[in-house]
Amino acid sequence: MSLLRASLAILPLLATAACGDEIGDSCSLSSDCSTQGDRICDISSSGGYCTILGCDWDTCPDEAVCVRFFSVADTNKTCDPRATTSGCSADELCTLSGTCVPRTAEVRYCMKKCGSGGDCRDAYECRDEDKMQEHGGEPVPPPGEAVADDPQPFCAAAP
Repeated sequence: MSLLRASLAILPLLATAACGDEIGDSCSLSSDCSTQGDRICDISSSGGYCTILGCDWDTCPDEAVCVRFFSVADTNKTCDPRATTSGCSADELCTLSGTCVPRTAEVRYCMKKCGSGGDCRDAYECRDEDKMQEHGGEPVPPPGEAVADDPQPFCAAAP
């Protein structure tokens, strides 16, 4: 009888450990996102946002895309985000909005992929290229490549 009780007590713990929330799910603690500690809860986003910090163009799970955000406002120096030689200096990146920003201003997160607003939870938008330029964020291109002509939309907090 005590073996049965012990098994029943452990069963919910195993079920919780076996499932992990996906990128973009709500959270209040990083442990809500992953019990392995490989995901964080971004509590600055409405309702929390399960993500991976410091990703690269090919390191996010299948449901996500690596997105770069910039912690400084755009500069007055313009560039061509579709060109491999954009016109920015070696210590700058060319943003989708066509301005150069310091590389040190870049922060990367895995963000949930979407095709329309219905793919994102409440208070979030499916950020297409127009919304990326207006509200920030853009997928990280592969090394040596320019920003894609049709960048992957992602779910981000609606302004």
